[in-house]
Amino acid sequence: MTADDKKGLSIKNLFSRKKTEGPPGKTGGKPSQENKGLSVAPVAEDDLDSFMKRLGLSPGEKENPEVPPFPQAGTKPKEPEQDLTPRVGDAGSPGKESDLTTNISHPQRPSKYSPAEKKEPVPAHTPPKFEPAKKTIWSTEKPVLEETVISVDQINDLSGLILPKGATFQVEEIKIQDRSNIFTIKGGNDAIAGKDLFKSDISDTGIKKVSEAASEVHAEAGKGGILSKLNPINVIRKVPVEYNPRTHGALVDLTFRPRPGVEQTEIYPVNEPYAYVRITYDNATHEYLYEVLEPKLTPAENDLFADIKERIFERLDINTQNVLEEVAKKTLRDVTDDIIDDYGLSLSPLQREKILYAMYKEFLGNGMIDPLMHDRYIEDISCDGVNANLFVYHNRYESMRTNLMYKSSEELDSYVTKLAQRAGKYISIAEPMLDATMSDGSRIQMTLGTEVTAHGSTYTIRKFKDEPITPTDLIEWHTFSPLSIAFFWMAVESGKSCLFAGGTASGKTTSLNAISLFMPPLAKIVTLEDTRELKLPHPNWIPSITRTSFDTNGKGEIDMYELLRAALRQRPEYILVGEVRGKEALTLFQAMSTGHVTYSTIHADSVASIVHRLENPPLNVPRNMLSALDLVSVQVQARIGGQRIRRNKQIIEILDIDPRTNELITNEVFRWHPATDEITYSGKSYVLEEIMESRGWDEERMKEELKMRQEVLEWMRIKKVRHFRDVGNILVQYYRDPANLMEKIREELYGVS
Repeated sequence: MTADDKKGLSIKNLFSRKKTEGPPGKTGGKPSQENKGLSVAPVAEDDLDSFMKRLGLSPGEKENPEVPPFPQAGTKPKEPEQDLTPRVGDAGSPGKESDLTTNISHPQRPSKYSPAEKKEPVPAHTPPKFEPAKKTIWSTEKPVLEETVISVDQINDLSGLILPKGATFQVEEIKIQDRSNIFTIKGGNDAIAGKDLFKSDISDTGIKKVSEAASEVHAEAGKGGILSKLNPINVIRKVPVEYNPRTHGALVDLTFRPRPGVEQTEIYPVNEPYAYVRITYDNATHEYLYEVLEPKLTPAENDLFADIKERIFERLDINTQNVLEEVAKKTLRDVTDDIIDDYGLSLSPLQREKILYAMYKEFLGNGMIDPLMHDRYIEDISCDGVNANLFVYHNRYESMRTNLMYKSSEELDSYVTKLAQRAGKYISIAEPMLDATMSDGSRIQMTLGTEVTAHGSTYTIRKFKDEPITPTDLIEWHTFSPLSIAFFWMAVESGKSCLFAGGTASGKTTSLNAISLFMPPLAKIVTLEDTRELKLPHPNWIPSITRTSFDTNGKGEIDMYELLRAALRQRPEYILVGEVRGKEALTLFQAMSTGHVTYSTIHADSVASIVHRLENPPLNVPRNMLSALDLVSVQVQARIGGQRIRRNKQIIEILDIDPRTNELITNEVFRWHPATDEITYSGKSYVLEEIMESRGWDEERMKEELKMRQEVLEWMRIKKVRHFRDVGNILVQYYRDPANLMEKIREELYGVS
C-alpha cells in the first residue's frame, strides 16, 4: 500500500466494521481522483488487521484473504469518498503548515425531520483551551438524522406536543460542547500509530471540566417544571411581583347595589383582604341573607386554576397535617408560581393573587365554606343537599340563608369524602353516615349520596371555638351570675360531682369546659369524649376519645364504656365525660359512689326528665345510685326582647332519696327569673354547709370566701381577662397566695387594699 493509497482513505472505510461483498462485474461509475490507487473494492478481512494494514503496520500473518470481484456493469456506482488527509493552506489558517484542518462532509438523504434542501449551520462555540491544541473547523453541511431523531430546528415546531396549549417560552442558542480540546494531541501534524491510538494522554483538567459540566446539567434538570427539563433549553423565570392592595387595587368588590326591598345591615371581613360577609335584610320575606364576598375568577382564570390544580395533584405528595401552616402555604405558593412560569404566562399581581387564594382554599382551607369557617360569629353550618343554599346559624342573626350552594352531586359527594378523609375517617355507600371531628376541633355529621338522604349528600358542622369559653365569659354574657360562678368554684374545689343538663345548643358542654378551670392546677384529670370538645390548661390532663371499629363486625371498636373502665384504673381525681348516652352511665355513677369526682352532660330539661332518662334503657341506672350525684345544672336557650340568649335556669342539689316515696330529695340553690333576667340565690345550700363543716369555717368565713372569689371574677371581667390560659394563671395565683392577689385586686377595684 502506497502513501497515496493511505492518503486517499476515507473515515467511512477506515472505521468500517462491515465486510463488503458485491456481485461480480464491472463498475458502472468512474472512480474519483482521490481514489485512483484503490480501483477495487475493499478486501473482506478481519477488521483489526484491515485497520492495521491501512496504517502501514504489520498485523501478522493472514492466509489467502478473499478479494471480492469487480461489480458488474449496470450496478449503481459508489459515491466517491472524500479525502480527509490534512493539507496545508486550507480554510482557517491559509499558508501555515502548523494548522491541522479537517473538513468532514456527511452525505445528505431526505428525511421528514431534516429536509435535504435546508443546510443551516449548527450553532457551535469554542470551549476554553486547557492545553494548546489544533483548531477544528466543522463542515457547514447539516448532518443527516435518523427518522426517530428530532433536530434542534424542529423543537419549536413540536412544542405544541409537549407544552400546554397556548404556552410560550424563550429558547437560548443551543451550545454544543466541543470535546476536541479536552484531549492532548502529541506531535502536532505527526500521525498517531495504531498501537498508540488508544494510549493518548488525557488532560486531567479536561476531565474535571467535563465532570463539572455534567454535574451542572444534572442539577438544572431537576429544577422547575417540564420546560426546564428540556435540557439544554433554558427557560428564563421572572420573579413575580407581590400583590399590594394600595398599588394593585382591591381583590373584592364591596360595592352594594341596592335592590327593591333589600337593605344592607352590616358588612365585615372574615379573612381580609380575601373574604368579606355582607348581611342584608329582605323586607318582603322578612329574612336576613348571609352573602359571602370573595375574589371572582374570570372563565379564563377558572380554566387556568383547574389546570394548575391538576398539575399540583401530580407534583405534590405532602401531608399538610404534618407540616406547619406557614410552611405549607409557602410550598403551595412556590409550586403554583413554578407552574405559571412553565406555562409562560404573564399574570398581573391581582390575577396571580386571585389564583393563589383559590389554591389556598382548595388545598389548605375548607373549599367553598372556608369563609364561613373563618367567621367567628358562626356557630353551625348546614348543607341540605344539591342545589340547595347553605344555611348558617349566626349568634346575632340566628339562622340565615347564604348565597353558597353545590350545583352538582359529584361536587358535593367529592367534598363530603374529602371532609371524611381529612378527619381520618372513611365514608362510603356501604357506611353512608359518619360522625367526625375536623382539624380545628369542630364536630361534623355527614351523609353520602342518596342512600339515607333524598336530596343527596349532607353535612352539618358545629364550629368549635379556638379559645374555650371561660367563667369570665359566662359572667359577661349573663349566663351565670358572679355568685353562682363563685358557688361552682367552691363546689369544684371541694370535689362535688355535677351533671349539666339541657336541650340542644343550650350551652351544656360550654359550661362544663368553663367550670373545669376551677379544678386544682396539678390535679389528675381524665376526659372522655366521642369528639374532641373539651380543652383544659392543666398539665396533668389525659384527653381520651372513642374509636370506631375497623369493619362492620365491630372489631377494634373502643366505646365510652371501655374508656371509662380504663380511666378508673388511672387513679384520676376528676373524670369528665362529654355526654352520657349509653351503658357508660352506670359505670359513671358507680365511679361517683366510690368517691371519684365526675362531671358530664345529658340531654334533659329538668331533674324529673334526668331521672326518667337515667332509669330507662339504654342507660339503666338504678335510682338508689342517683344519690351519689351532688349537683345538677339545668341550661336553657330562651328569648328576651326577640334576642336569643342562654341562661343557667337552675342549680339544684341532690340530697338523698326519700325511703317512703323513693323520690329524690332536692334543694334549689339558684334560679333564673325570665321576667327580670336575674339569677337569684335561694339562701340555703347544703353543699356550702358541708364545705364549712369540713374546713371548720363559720358562716361569716364562708361569706368572706365567697365575696373574695366574686371580686376575683369581677376583676377579670373588668380587665377582660378572657383567655383560658390567662384565667388559669389567675386561679393558680389565688390557690397559692390568695392574700397577695386580693391586695392587688382590691386596690384596683376600690382604691384600697
